[in-house]
Amino acid sequence: MAEIAKACATKTESSQSKKVTLIFDEGAQRKTYELPVLSGTLGPKVIDIRELYSKTGYFTYDPGFTSTASCDSAITYIDGEKGILTHRGYKIEDLAEKCDFLEVAYLLLHKELPTQKQFADYHHEISMHTLLHEQLINFYKGFRRDAHPMAVMVGVVGALSAFYHDSLDLHDPDQRELASTRLIAKMPSMAAMAYKYSVGQPFVYPQNNLKYAENFLHMMFAVPSYDYQVNPVLAKAMNLIFILHADHEQNASTSTVRLASSSSANPFACIAAGIASLWGPAHGGANEAVLNMLTQIADKSRIPEFIKRAKDKNDPFRLMGFGHRVYKNYDPRAQILRASCHEVIEELSVKNEHLLEIALELEKIALNDAYFVEKKLFPNVDFYSGIILKAMGIPTTMFTVLFALARTAGWVAQWREMIEDPIQKIGRPRQRYIGPVQRKFIALEQR
Repeated sequence: MAEIAKACATKTESSQSKKVTLIFDEGAQRKTYELPVLSGTLGPKVIDIRELYSKTGYFTYDPGFTSTASCDSAITYIDGEKGILTHRGYKIEDLAEKCDFLEVAYLLLHKELPTQKQFADYHHEISMHTLLHEQLINFYKGFRRDAHPMAVMVGVVGALSAFYHDSLDLHDPDQRELASTRLIAKMPSMAAMAYKYSVGQPFVYPQNNLKYAENFLHMMFAVPSYDYQVNPVLAKAMNLIFILHADHEQNASTSTVRLASSSSANPFACIAAGIASLWGPAHGGANEAVLNMLTQIADKSRIPEFIKRAKDKNDPFRLMGFGHRVYKNYDPRAQILRASCHEVIEELSVKNEHLLEIALELEKIALNDAYFVEKKLFPNVDFYSGIILKAMGIPTTMFTVLFALARTAGWVAQWREMIEDPIQKIGRPRQRYIGPVQRKFIALEQR
């Protein structure tokens, strides 16, 4: 079998573009192959390996695709080393400070921030689609009361394709736009209904005079027996959480949405697939895991014990909500959410709630302890969002649902970008086969 003699590529200049030369030693024969090098507007250069197999007979091996670009995208850029996150070129800090969530959703979908008229029109368009088909309520009633809300969301979001047949044609731009609007508009209604069903309260219909985050909080906490007024501090924090979770490049759930859509599956099925992927504790379930960890610690007096365990390489315990796979510096979303976290705790006067006391003490240690600073294990966005949602009285089982609600804007934008990409193909990752070679079949009576 041929062996690659040099894994590193030698760069050569071309009058048109840079290339890399792969050198293969195949027995006594040496072969060389040139592959193009592509550049984006930001980020590392990429080696174009689309013709690698046809030219050389070799695949690349990249478990988790951590060193492989699966697509071109103009939506979100992340520099994990520098702690940079931008959407369509706009810094997340500016968007979080100055925008309503629907402005960011519009930006992700339409490539530009809306004018005042465009924003008013878009808000109106979203408002016209917030109601759910009444028969969809029957889907909720088919679940057990103790069903995890994410299980409910996977079911009801996928079921939308059975109700809205007029927005399933991927090749019709108007239908793609309609499906996008419906998903962003109906996700808060479906999420709030999942919560209401779990606690046995009547469903609350959307109020289209409210802003997006306010409307969601109203559907979550209002009851028919009294007039519920949304706290502006909580609405601001929820709007911030939605913005900070709107998109995050080619993560597991976004890649799932793209892979599902590459087969021309309908948009509702693709987003349901993304919700299922997000459900995992290593992805969207991280802020729920933060609260579970705080419950495990149980008391401030035990924090030193768990800090010691976190520093022990031989102990499986890990502090959830600290550090990030992508960000090797401070998560820029966490910096933004930290101030909001303290505002919410102050507003609700919940400083003495023991889990929040533990969380704030952990935050203090992580920002000052030499070990955490050296390892760059700073609190991430999941840490602060978990604390905020806990302070608001939202149950931990709903945390990932809110993540899915916000991320729908990014998923839809990524879905549309892929559908409109002329070079997109059905996803078909390769494998390195390590099973048995061809075996002789033995009849059942002889085994």
